[in-house]
Amino acid sequence: MTDLPALLATALRITGDAADISRSGFNAVSEIDLKSDESPVTASDRATEKAIREALVAEFPEDGIFGEEYGIEGLDRPRVWVVDPIDGTKSFITGVPLFGMLMALVEDGETLLGIIRLPALDQVYAGARGLGATKDGKPIRVSRCTALTDATLFINEAEKIHGDDPALFGRLCTAGKLRRMGYDCHPHALVAEGRIDAVVDYDLKPYDYLPVAGVVEAAGGIMTDWQGQPLNFESDGRVVSAATPDLHAELLAFLNA
Repeated sequence: MTDLPALLATALRITGDAADISRSGFNAVSEIDLKSDESPVTASDRATEKAIREALVAEFPEDGIFGEEYGIEGLDRPRVWVVDPIDGTKSFITGVPLFGMLMALVEDGETLLGIIRLPALDQVYAGARGLGATKDGKPIRVSRCTALTDATLFINEAEKIHGDDPALFGRLCTAGKLRRMGYDCHPHALVAEGRIDAVVDYDLKPYDYLPVAGVVEAAGGIMTDWQGQPLNFESDGRVVSAATPDLHAELLAFLNA
């Protein structure tokens, strides 16, 4: 049987060690390159993922790895580690300390644990199936909000949503009791912590949403695609995090109206 407490402890140690790399790079950003999709990448992105991958291979040589910077190895294996070394490179290079480091463990298609580190803030959110979720080692849980009219809602990747569906973006700007525009993993961590109630996100990759889902769900929340389907490696990158089933269902209806 999978020993989740031990796996989570090892994942926290590995990401904690690697956080020193991105934290140092944040204070002295080096040369910025552009990838094929025009997104930025730095030496810190690459060095951080390299350190994480080397540690994972040393600890779990039979597991697969799905990483942002160095690709996929062993996706057909029963267990796969999912890694985003710097979630929010645009924040990282512009001095915004809300970039994250993400890790998940997927076993037989199910996300068993997730970690959201915020190296510049020296914070870590973690969760595992059946073990609950924590922030800096202290238990956290989602809010009890059940209605969109009462919800604090974050809209992530707003300009992409606006560009592809201006009508939906306009409706989102009137949804909820309080709205904020955001990016990357931090708003989802706030859902897990109970500080906000929901996040609508867009155009993500598995290394963006699977680690976050592991934390949100362990904290008692719900995270799916816009059709309400569980997230996996094949999901289309449009996701919703919500504190309660009622709020989640209302958001899905809103998005698909």
